[in-house]
Amino acid sequence: MCHAPSCLGEPARPTTPDAAIAAIGYGPTVSETSLPALTRVWFAWVCFFRVLFSGSFAAAVWRVEHAPPQLPEAPPPRAAAPEAPVPPADPALQLLSIFQREGRLVDFLEQDIASFSDSDVGAAARVVHDGCQRALRAHAKVAAVRTEEEGTKVTIQAGFEPALVKLSGNVQGSAPYTGVLRHRGWRATDLTLPRPVAGYDPTVLAPAEVEL
Repeated sequence: MCHAPSCLGEPARPTTPDAAIAAIGYGPTVSETSLPALTRVWFAWVCFFRVLFSGSFAAAVWRVEHAPPQLPEAPPPRAAAPEAPVPPADPALQLLSIFQREGRLVDFLEQDIASFSDSDVGAAARVVHDGCQRALRAHAKVAAVRTEEEGTKVTIQAGFEPALVKLSGNVQGSAPYTGVLRHRGWRATDLTLPRPVAGYDPTVLAPAEVEL
């Protein structure tokens, strides 16, 4: 006895699960979640013979029956609330605020010292000097522009950088110039400042202080 679909007078059937079930001859794929009792009896009878005589159909039904359950997709993770932006730091204001914190520099400069005695001014200046020197050395490194001792005679060659050397007095003609070093100059070689945190306001050099 021939069991091939061609011997039963049937055309070739699709092998995908949905197409195989739709091709039974019952009609279009049913979308309802439940079938009537009479339809189920007829459908079971047709499937019995199709599974018995068609290996490809049986395999398709087997795959549908034993397919792993479709798990619902997990909802996308909730985006974290954006952090409040931190305003960009202004190095000059940051350094000024450090000088105020460590040496009360702004307090000293804003104070009217005209009525103070020289000894009072000197005592206050010493406190400001100590604090600001400590702050400067903790956050910045500076080096002298010229290595010669102040008061010695130096020669400034042609092509010098005006940003590094300031000429004063009787400046005539062109370089080279010969004169007396009055100030060695300073240049910053490094600057390390604290990283701003949330709530930072670069314009606040020192908060108001209230004692309770």
